[in-house]
Order: sequence, then structure tokens, then C-alpha cells
Amino acid sequence: MKNKIVFASFFILVVTTAFSQSISSSPYSIYGLGSLYDSDFGSNASIGSSGIALPSTSSINNLNPASLGFMAQNHFLFDVGGKSIFTSYENGSTKESRNNIQFSHIALAFPVTSKSAVSLALKPYSSATYKISNLLLPIDNSTESYTLNATGSGGLNDVSLSYGYKIGKKISLGLSTNFLFGTITDERGYTVGNSITNIDKTSYYNGARVSLGSQVQIDSTLSVGLNFKSPSQVKASKVQSVVSYNGSTSTSTTIESDADYDVEDYYLPLEVGVGLSKVFKNNLNLTMDYSKSLWDSTNQSDLYGTYINQDKFALGFSYSKMNSIRTYFDRIKYSTGFNYDTGFLEIDNKRISNVAFSVGVSLPVENRTFSALNVTYSYGQKGSISNGLIKENYHKISVNLSLDAIWFVKRKFE
Repeated sequence: MKNKIVFASFFILVVTTAFSQSISSSPYSIYGLGSLYDSDFGSNASIGSSGIALPSTSSINNLNPASLGFMAQNHFLFDVGGKSIFTSYENGSTKESRNNIQFSHIALAFPVTSKSAVSLALKPYSSATYKISNLLLPIDNSTESYTLNATGSGGLNDVSLSYGYKIGKKISLGLSTNFLFGTITDERGYTVGNSITNIDKTSYYNGARVSLGSQVQIDSTLSVGLNFKSPSQVKASKVQSVVSYNGSTSTSTTIESDADYDVEDYYLPLEVGVGLSKVFKNNLNLTMDYSKSLWDSTNQSDLYGTYINQDKFALGFSYSKMNSIRTYFDRIKYSTGFNYDTGFLEIDNKRISNVAFSVGVSLPVENRTFSALNVTYSYGQKGSISNGLIKENYHKISVNLSLDAIWFVKRKFE
């Protein structure tokens, strides 16, 4: 047990350090609240980020709060994770590469009664870290263009409190409340001829969102899950400074300095997801998820793009020799998955979609519990190089530590 505590403390220190420098560094994070994070708990990253129908028996499942209803008694679950990402960007004429480390999540869960459990989690919700140089854009209702230079940093955090309750032996219902908060700093320079206008602003966001979920275990090998994320409003305000510079006269004019504004709030859409989990006789587990986000109904738009309805497809396979354990290697679980996201942004009539493939292993940490170290490799592509857009190719290593402790059980032998 001491070794487990030391291991967990070291891992928490690593991901906490990563949290302080967690960045997305995607040019597409200039839109809205930034690039949305995929915080995969347990081994979900290795099965294509699927798992709406999986119960929280051996690890915490953040995809459906109803999974907590099937949590084992006297077990305390803890999950923490981080990611390392290598990304290359190309737009047809230039190519650039970047490396970054991201904090993924930290979470805990424990039973409240024999039929219910709760979980508490902290994770990033979005990241708006980007740098765009000399981007030529047309001026509306004009034949002229302007040049945009922009840098941004910051993002939103997500603190969630979830509760699951089991009805009978096969049905569980769940409720989750997510509290979103954070700041985004944005510096932009607009150049038209010899005139440059610099706008520096810091935006502040806060809001809450409620999710409902259900899971049904049809039999010992088949289960289905369903979840709903409510449409919600994220309130926003900003502090802004504007300075104009005239290159012909070499003079600058301060138009406003640290001015406070109430800006348009940001709206999150209704999201509906459905999942299936099937276990075959040879210990092969199939998971399939589909979710839809109704962004079009939020009636909001971005300066450079349009919000459209989003579809996500996730497929995963995992395999282990749990019925014939002889050695440590027999206890290792192997997984692979596929994920396709149509995206919720359309730029110049082109969707910013994302496709990813993953493989991973779940390495047991202790014999008597569900504790495991989950390591996943993913390769994906986001965007395209058509219509002057940017294509991202990324390699991602995800590392999650899932710890399981057994509480309030008396020893039979001293």
C-alpha cells in the first residue's frame, strides 16, 4: 500500500506540473471558447473514447454518471492522467511542428449507499492557445484585404460532481453538474495599408451545465447507455484596450484603455449520446458510441466561421485473459479504438473534422484490486489543407493511473 501511495503522489506531481503548462497550441482554438478537451478516464482513450454503456466497476467512467450506480461496494476509486502530444501543421505552402504536455484530469469516486455512489473531478474544458501570423483576410463588402496577427492563451476549467443510483439489479440512473470557469487572453493586430490597430482583451467566463444518464444491463454480457447534456449559457465579460498606429505619420492613438464590457454570452448545445457494450465468450469486449450536439440551435456564430450540428462516432475493442490468469502478462488488457468527429465549425463551407486511431494497454498495479496504469498511443488528423485551411497531424501518448482501494473491510487474519 505504501508503494501505491508513493506512486500516486509522484504521478499527481507530474500531472499537476503539466496542468500549469497545459496548452492546446491549435490554430483552431481561436474560435469560441477554444479547442475542447477530451479527458478520457481509465482506459477509455484506448477504445476510441467510447464507453457510454460501461459501468464504473473497475475505474471511473466520466462519459455517463449512471455508471456510478454499478460501482463495487467498499471500493474507493482514484484516477489521474496526462498527455504528451506531437503535432505538425501544414497549409500547403508551409509546415510547422510543436510538442506540448497536457493535464487530462484528476478524479475520485466512492459509494454512498449499497445502491449509489458519487464522484468529483477536475479537468480542463477548453484551451485557447494559438499564434497566427500574417493571415490575409478579405474586408466585407470591399475588394481590399487586411492582415491579421493574433496570439491567445488561457481556457476554461471544468469541476464536476456526479451521482449514480441503481434501481433493482440492472438499471442505473445518474446526474452530473459541471461548473465551468476561466479566462482567455487575446491579442490581435489588424493591418490595413499603413494603419495598424492593436486590440488586447481578457475575457472572463463562468457557467454551469447539467447532465442526465442511464445504463441498463440487459444480461451479463450486454449493456446499453444513454446520456443527455442540457443546453446551457456561459456568461462572459471582458476588459479591452485598443491602440491605433499610423505608419505614415509614425503616431499612435490610444482609443480605449482597460475598458469593461458585457459581451455576448456563449451557448453550449443540447447533446445526446447512446452507447452499447458487448462481451463475447473469448473475453473480447466491443464498445460503440454515437452522440449528436445541436450547435445550430444555439443561434450563435463566430467572426471567421459558422457553428453547425456535430456528430461523433466511437468504436472500441478490448481483450484480456481474465479466465486463465497464470502470469502477470495474462492480466494485461489490450485495447484498440477508432473515433470520428465531424466537428462543430464550418469555415468557408468546409467542416473542421477530426479522425483518430488508438491502441493501448492496461497494466495491473496490484493483484487484489482493480488498480492499473493505462498507456495509450493515438494518431489523428484534424482539419484539411483545402480552401487555405490548416491540417493538423498529431501523435498522442496518454497515461492514466487508476487506483482502487478497499475500505472498511475487516481482516480475517492478523
